Amino acid sequence: MELKSSRRDDTKITDSDLSEQIKAVTKDSHIRAENTELMLSYQKGEITLPQYQLLLCSLYEVYRALEDELDRSASHPSVVPIYFPQELGRLEALEEDLEHFFGPHWRKRITVPAATQRYVQRLREIGKQNPRLLVAHAYTRYLGDLSGGQVLGRITQKSLGLSNQEGLSFFSFPGVPSPNRFKQLYRSRMNSIELTKEERQELLDEAVLAFEANIEMFDDLQKILSLTKGTDVLKDTSTTANQKTLYNPVLQFTAGVCVALATIGMGMYAF
Repeated sequence: MELKSSRRDDTKITDSDLSEQIKAVTKDSHIRAENTELMLSYQKGEITLPQYQLLLCSLYEVYRALEDELDRSASHPSVVPIYFPQELGRLEALEEDLEHFFGPHWRKRITVPAATQRYVQRLREIGKQNPRLLVAHAYTRYLGDLSGGQVLGRITQKSLGLSNQEGLSFFSFPGVPSPNRFKQLYRSRMNSIELTKEERQELLDEAVLAFEANIEMFDDLQKILSLTKGTDVLKDTSTTANQKTLYNPVLQFTAGVCVALATIGMGMYAF
C-alpha cells in the first residue's frame, strides 16, 4: 500500500488535532499503565516466560477482534484513513509466536482472563454499532506497539534467553521501514477524519476506555500469575478456539475478583 497523506504537511500537528487531544485526555491513564506490575517487570528487564505467554494469549484475542472489526468496517469514512492492514496487522505475527511456544495445537491452550474478554466484547460491540470508535483502539494499540516494539523485543529476548527472533514476531513491523515517519503519517491521517463536536468527544472518551481496558488486562494477567505461582497455567485443555474461558477454579475466582479492579510496556505507550 502506497502511503500518501491526506494533508499537505504531515508535520503540522496542533493542540486542536485529534491525536494531540487523545494524548492529553489519556495522560493520567498512560502513567497508570506504565506502573502496572507487568509493565514494571518490562522496565526492569525481568519479564518471565509465563508473563509473556499469558500476554501473547490476551493480545491474540484483542487483535483478532480489533482486526476483524477493522476489516469489516474498512470502507467506513472514519476507518479508511487509518486502515493499514499490511503495515500494521498483528494477528499473523501473534499466531507465529503462539505456535513457537505452544506447538501446532496452541489454540487449545489459550487462557483468556475476564478483563481480556471484556476488552474483546467492547471491540465487537463498537465494531457493529459505531465503527468510528475503532479509531481510538487502533491508535492506542498500533502506535503504542510500533513505538516500543524494537526496545521491548530486545528486553523480551534477553529476559527469556532466546537465541534468535523466534517467538518475537509480535514486535516486528517489516512493512514499516521508518516507524517515526509512519507514526507521523498515521497521526496526520487520523487528524483528517471529519467529526462533529459530539463525535469527537465520543472518540476521546473511547480512547480513555481503551487505556483502561489495557490496564485491567495487565492487572488481571498478573493476578492470575500471582495466584497460580508454581503451577502450569497454560497446560493443554479441551478449550476450543471458540471457547476462551478460564479452566482452573483458582483462575475463575481470580477473574471474578478482577471484574472489580480498575499496551504493552512504557515504550509502547510513548506515542
